[in-house]
Amino acid sequence: MKKSKKPVDSSPKKISHRIEREAEGGASGAIAGALVGAAAGPPGAIAGAIIGGVAGALAGAVLDRDSSASDQRTRELDAAIGVNGGTIGAPNLKHPPPVSAAYSAASSGAGADEEQAPAEGPMQAPRS
Repeated sequence: MKKSKKPVDSSPKKISHRIEREAEGGASGAIAGALVGAAAGPPGAIAGAIIGGVAGALAGAVLDRDSSASDQRTRELDAAIGVNGGTIGAPNLKHPPPVSAAYSAASSGAGADEEQAPAEGPMQAPRS
């Protein structure tokens, strides 16, 4: 089953950002390819620069796409929990009602029995 692709945002700002990322990846790939290819002499450096530039541009495009998807998901989550709308921590959550009226011993103040050690360990004796 194939995932449906989201439509690409074609605003000028997004396009220039994408091209910038691809150019950065291509330039760094070309430099790395030229350095590795230099071991085979000038023809190897040229071939390495070309191959590295293509690989770097492709890597830059993939990283930009993944970053854009991650940013979109972060914006959706921020809107859902109220970070941007100023409603963070607002008591408007719809919790399901309790199934039974039995509350835990700790929340009702009953505490633990005397034989059971507290979870944080035994109390230390004060020094004088």
